[in-house]
Amino acid sequence: MVRRLLPTLLALGCGLLALGWGLVSLQRIFAQEREDARAQLRSRRDALEGYATQALRHTLGQRLEESTPGIHAAMGDPLAPGEGFYLQFRGHQFLPRLTRSAPGEDTSARRHYQQLARALEGGAPAGPWQERLTHLRAVEAALAARDTTRAHALVEELLRHHAEHPLPREQELPFLLLLLERLQRGEHTPPLVRALLREGLPEDFGGIERSAGLQRDLLRERWRFTQPDFDFLHARTVRLSATLGEPSEDFQARAREAGAGMLVMPEGLSGPTLIGERWYVESREEVVRGIAVNPEALLRELAEDMRGRDLFDEDARLRLRPGAVQPLERLHVEVIIPQWAAAEAAIEQRYGLKTLLVATCGALALAIVVLAVVAQRGRYRYVELKSDFVATVSHELRTPLASIRLMGETLERRLSHVPEVRDYPTRIVQAADGLHFLVENILSFNRIDKGRWRPRLGRVRLEELVAHLRMELEGTPSVPVHLSADVGDVELEADASLLRLLFSNLARNARAYNARDPVELSVRAYPHAGHGVMVLFSDNGQGIPEHEWENVFGDFYRLSQTGSEVHGSGLGLALCRRIMHLHGGRISIATSSPEGTTFALTFPEPPP
Repeated sequence: MVRRLLPTLLALGCGLLALGWGLVSLQRIFAQEREDARAQLRSRRDALEGYATQALRHTLGQRLEESTPGIHAAMGDPLAPGEGFYLQFRGHQFLPRLTRSAPGEDTSARRHYQQLARALEGGAPAGPWQERLTHLRAVEAALAARDTTRAHALVEELLRHHAEHPLPREQELPFLLLLLERLQRGEHTPPLVRALLREGLPEDFGGIERSAGLQRDLLRERWRFTQPDFDFLHARTVRLSATLGEPSEDFQARAREAGAGMLVMPEGLSGPTLIGERWYVESREEVVRGIAVNPEALLRELAEDMRGRDLFDEDARLRLRPGAVQPLERLHVEVIIPQWAAAEAAIEQRYGLKTLLVATCGALALAIVVLAVVAQRGRYRYVELKSDFVATVSHELRTPLASIRLMGETLERRLSHVPEVRDYPTRIVQAADGLHFLVENILSFNRIDKGRWRPRLGRVRLEELVAHLRMELEGTPSVPVHLSADVGDVELEADASLLRLLFSNLARNARAYNARDPVELSVRAYPHAGHGVMVLFSDNGQGIPEHEWENVFGDFYRLSQTGSEVHGSGLGLALCRRIMHLHGGRISIATSSPEGTTFALTFPEPPP
């Protein structure tokens, strides 16, 4: 068998190898297509992210340059806004301003103010303010006498004395506040007195510390005062500003300004850097400048600009790669576009479908090879079975024909009264019956197998079938057969000739595969719940091995037996199964042992 299949196997193997090579090459092409599609998406993403990153870097640098004048103004003027600016010089932070008051609850400035007020009302006390208070009283007297010229001269003299003989700031500022409150006359307030509130003294009032204005001085020196003292000075300064009609909104805003406190810059800053997604700083020699930024807002503006340039659609957005310290050269903006995720999924889906197609082709090729091998093997097996069948039938036909010929010739040569030839006619009949039964089996099997048998169904009493089988068995006296039956009045809807052929095959098999004397056969029938009628056909033969229970119903299949040869074609049980199928029933082996075999025949319920 293997030698016959070898050329087929070689041809199929070569074809399978060629197909496998083609499928592998096709899969490589599909994989390369997927990588090319991915590379296209990556290239577009990289281009957009590079553009967005460069645009963000440029925007940050431009914002810092635009904010430089504001940083310088905040550095020189306490009233200028300083929020959102950072300035460090030689390791000292100037912006954001450290706006905290001194710790504690001490109110020394309030006490100084109250002492000065009492001194003006009750006489000049000894101390640092004595000469100043004398000048202040003279100015008040001139203003009360409406001597404007003298009043202005005395004010100038007082302020020069103030500039040339400064006091500590915690004493100086309460004095300036009291001076302004005592000398203010609304619209008629002397210009130099008004300048003390906001603008400060002119440059020609040279001194150790020239006043820059009470509002600025109070903000600049806030760290010297506790919070209660600062609140006291702040409230009176605001009220005084309102009385004189001087602006104080910026002064109040700076007083409320909640500075960021001391910011710790990372060491080793060598260039523009984004810190904590909050500050953008640039380091140049000993100066570090920076501004507070909102990267999310900048990215939204940048995204709108890119949409305006038709670089991506409305669903796209930009995201800054997170990091605590990001030098500008390492800053990276990610572009998030939902359509790209859908495109990548589509690429993978197409690749998966193509891979499935290749795998399916490979599986089909393997299936075809297997089917071809099975079909070829079945073909050779069929040829072998056909050959065996022809040999068996030829042998089975040759033997009875030879017997018939021999006995016929003998009868011709001898006289009928010779005792040795008295049973020859009976033996001739038996051999002829065996030949007839073999031919009938072959013809019936062929007609049923080709679908050319149309059963002639009718009511058949099982008792009549058993009686016919008993008569048939009695006609073969060479092997005694005892048939017992318990079938009652069971009737079947069946073809009587086919059932007689079925029972004959079962009986002849039981007689052929039996070494006992006599051969015991039993037929029992009873209703089978849900399955019509069950007929049990039992014998006392040598039994069938359990692993052969299904094989014995195969075409031309014969059991291997030890001892004497059993004649037969291997079609008996195969024909029985086909007859049962024609009637809508089935046949199987219920039990089998060395004591005998029982076949179970299940017939459908006959119609009423």
